[in-house]
Amino acid sequence: MRIVIIDDSGLRASVLEDGLRDAGYDDIHIVPPRGAFVARLERMAPDVVLMDLGSPSRDTLEEMLMVSRALAKPIAMFVDQSDDAMIGAAIDAGISAYVVDGLRKERVKPVLELAVRRFNAFARMQAERDDARAALTERKVIDRAKSILMNQRSMSEQDAYTLLRSTAMNQGKKIVDVAQALITASDLLGGGA
Repeated sequence: MRIVIIDDSGLRASVLEDGLRDAGYDDIHIVPPRGAFVARLERMAPDVVLMDLGSPSRDTLEEMLMVSRALAKPIAMFVDQSDDAMIGAAIDAGISAYVVDGLRKERVKPVLELAVRRFNAFARMQAERDDARAALTERKVIDRAKSILMNQRSMSEQDAYTLLRSTAMNQGKKIVDVAQALITASDLLGGGA
């Protein structure tokens, strides 16, 4: 697992690095948050990012949150102190683990594991949500196509669905694609439902 530590404090970064090495990780890279470091991070393609911000200013925090959005990877953020606004901003940016005043090398592995698990759980939830939205959209398209067939051919709903399904099977297409083609043709001919 490639792990990148974003930190400009050598001492604090070494605590994280020691904790990771003690936990058996060895592909560790320390990147100071200066210059075009976000592009450098993207090129490095880390599996996990640990951000050690100490006492970040609002600008620094905003910059780190942009990193979170750009990478779409598990990210754990260590800060010395925090407030509700900072916590809210971190959550909104997709930070997987937000640790206040907890930089000790024996805590690094559990925090890393938590960040990965939370990121994966959130990614699964997003995928399920996207699948549900796609299914709903497809259902609406199929229902509209059935309505067109029912109105123009005086068919029952079941017969309209059967016709769409058999046409899709005969053409080797998905039923939603056949339904969308029917809707498009009906709209062109001025007979949409």
